[in-house]
Amino acid sequence: MDFDWNNLPFNLDSSIKLQEIEESFEDPFAVRLLPDSPRFSVQARFFNLGVSASGNGIFTVYRTNGKQVRVIFARSFQPEEQFYYQRKMNAALAQ
Repeated sequence: MDFDWNNLPFNLDSSIKLQEIEESFEDPFAVRLLPDSPRFSVQARFFNLGVSASGNGIFTVYRTNGKQVRVIFARSFQPEEQFYYQRKMNAALAQ
């Protein structure tokens, strides 16, 4: 997966590194969602909930053309997102 890191449209939190964001997309248990909102209907945006190799949970909003990923926003998990991610991971492991 190729990432477009030119002119970031957000201020990167000092606790998150670009490499960690990329790693969160490689997480085999990452949860990718397409929001069901008219706000995102003009230009599709996706959500990714994934964990980096260092164990940092990262919530990302991104666009993609199928070849390149453009990260629009990224931050550490909120407690609700951590709970949702853990529940989805446990369900996947139980299968």
